[in-house]
Amino acid sequence: MLPDRIKELRLQSGLSQAELARRLNVTRSSVNAWEMGISAPTTQYVVELAGLFHVSSDYLLGISNEKQLNLSEFGEEEIRLIYHLIDYFVSNRKEK
Repeated sequence: MLPDRIKELRLQSGLSQAELARRLNVTRSSVNAWEMGISAPTTQYVVELAGLFHVSSDYLLGISNEKQLNLSEFGEEEIRLIYHLIDYFVSNRKEK
């Protein structure tokens, strides 16, 4: 589950393995090994990946299938705008 989630989130974020590796200060081969299930990231990197991709570590680890958006690094105005965008997308989906 973890290898698939890392790759899925990396691709959704538009990052190459090399770009993700640079952001985490690891080698590209480490990211490749995580995605192939050859090795697993340490707890520290699971936490960093969750923060980078704005999901919970439970989602990354396959404990939960719900994607949760972590908004802890955003200010009140930014959070208000994010909720406004979510409402906009939900209302447009219902109209289709």
